[in-house]
Formats: sequence, structure tokens, C-alpha cells
Amino acid sequence: MNILNFPYSWLEPLGNEFCEDFFVEMEQKFLKLEERGASIFPPKTSVFRALDLVNFSEAKVLILGQDPYHGLGQANGLSFSVNKEISIPPSLKNIFLELKNDINIPISTHGDLTSWAAQKILLLNSALTVEEGVPNSHREMGWDKLTDKIISRLSQRGNMIFVLWGQHAQKKYKLINQKQNHILIAPHPSPLSAYRGFFGCKHFSMINKILRNNGSREINWSLE
Repeated sequence: MNILNFPYSWLEPLGNEFCEDFFVEMEQKFLKLEERGASIFPPKTSVFRALDLVNFSEAKVLILGQDPYHGLGQANGLSFSVNKEISIPPSLKNIFLELKNDINIPISTHGDLTSWAAQKILLLNSALTVEEGVPNSHREMGWDKLTDKIISRLSQRGNMIFVLWGQHAQKKYKLINQKQNHILIAPHPSPLSAYRGFFGCKHFSMINKILRNNGSREINWSLE
């Protein structure tokens, strides 16, 4: 877990000195986890995958998750996403239901959201790692220092659409300049809260309307 694994395109926007200091701190924490044999998801090669796939200057939409899936083989480095051979988690099933109800996108047979990232949607979690079987276990690891910086710098850059689903994501509202960006807010798509306002939020059509009005290419949400 060091700066050498971090996507080059994000170093300058975040600040080389900030990144160097941050990863020195994180390196020590991960050494301790490895010493006690903790199983950490996603694999090291995928921890920064969301940032690998979307450059700082090209990001159009940020969909913020809390932390990676904690089941074996689930986390693939993109918020809410799983690889094609993995069963679709409940929150992602509800995202697909809202997509169908909002813009009539057929419900996908897989949960790999890589094609959304290819269209410059940053699928970022607040914490980039988790321990097997223990949701939110790396909340205090310090990842918020990095991901808050990412959100703040994108906000300063402007012309972003920030999608905040659930109370945890909505705590980041204060980091975003409302005059220079668009912010979409709804309850989390989990089974516990989706019926409290996630269903019917119509965020997918709203995102495309904002992009269209800005003269940007709309998102093709279909995964098939």
C-alpha cells in the first residue's frame, strides 16, 4: 500500500506531498494488518481501480459508496460493483430496479459496472478497503483523509455531478461547492432504506439531463 500503486493522474491534483505523507501513514497500518493475518478486500491490485479508470480531469459523475463489499470475491474496486461471475448484491439489485423504472433500462444479468467507469463515472467508496466479513471495519483506517481530498478537489475543479446515496455519503455534502457543481441526494439503495425514497429518485435520468444541458455526452446505463 504505497504511492507507487497510486494512479499518476491523481498525484498532481491531490498534491505529491499530501500523497507521500498519506501513504507513509497507511503503509504502517497495513503492515500491522498483514502481521495479524487479516484478509483484506479488494485485492491490492484493485484498491485504486476507480481512480485508475477515471482521470481527475475527465471525471463527470461521482457515485459515492461507503466501503467495499466484505464477502469473498465480491469487491472489485468500484463502488456498488461486482465482477460478472459474482451474484448481484441486494443494493445493486435495487439500483437496477430504479434504472428500469426511471429510464426503462432492462435489469442486468451481471453486476460489473466497469462500462459506467469507462464513461467517466467515478465509482468511489469513502473507505477503499475492508476486512473479510466485517463491514465498515476500515472506517477508522484513515481512508477518509484521501477520499475527502478527492471530493474537495473535484468540487474545486467544478462541473461535476455528485451522487450521494444514504446518510454516510451525505456527510460529504459540506465538501462540495454547490454553485459550481450538481448534487443529487437520496436514501441508500439497500433493502433497509430503498423504499424510503431511493425508489423514485430518478437520478439516472437527472444525470443525463444535466449532462445534456452542459453539452456533454449522456451516459449509456445499459450493461448488456
